[in-house]
Amino acid sequence: MHKTKTRCCSFLRAAAPCLAMADFAPTAFSHAEGGTQSAQRDVISGRGNGLASLWRYVLAGLGLAALLAGILAAVYLTAPQAPRLASPEVARSKKTTNGLFVASFEPERGVIRQGELQSWLLTLKTGAGTPVEGAGITISGGMPRHRHGLPTSPQATDYLGDGCYRIDGVKFTMSGLWQLHFAISAAAGSDTVVFNVLL
Repeated sequence: MHKTKTRCCSFLRAAAPCLAMADFAPTAFSHAEGGTQSAQRDVISGRGNGLASLWRYVLAGLGLAALLAGILAAVYLTAPQAPRLASPEVARSKKTTNGLFVASFEPERGVIRQGELQSWLLTLKTGAGTPVEGAGITISGGMPRHRHGLPTSPQATDYLGDGCYRIDGVKFTMSGLWQLHFAISAAAGSDTVVFNVLL
């Protein structure tokens, strides 16, 4: 009995390397490789599904952006537009309101200086070109967009001949649109004229 048990143990010890090698038999490799290939197919398949999902998200995002752009464009086109302010007319020579005189207005030194007292020249002539002499001139004005008047009180101080009057005390304290209103009284009648000065 003891001999039989010893032989069995010897047989198992001898067979152990073979059993160990059987674990690495070609069949085992085949199964292992098959499992690896199957896993690779699963990974590739999953990657493909991920890319498809990513493209779906991208296309959905682009569609949403296009929709929002269309809505914004429609709102912009249908919204009431704020009225644009017309560019001021800054002619230095024009007819008076009722056409009695032709008035010209310009700085005496040819340059408009902000913040300085200046003298301007107002020249008055009839429609036929005759100088207007002995005119009574009253001046007012201000900044219509800012709703305030002139910072000074300009006056017609001298008659220089040929229908030309010196206007002293003109001052523009800030940039923007200024207006000077002239009320003129002469032998031909009374009329008014407005000059815009843009700084």
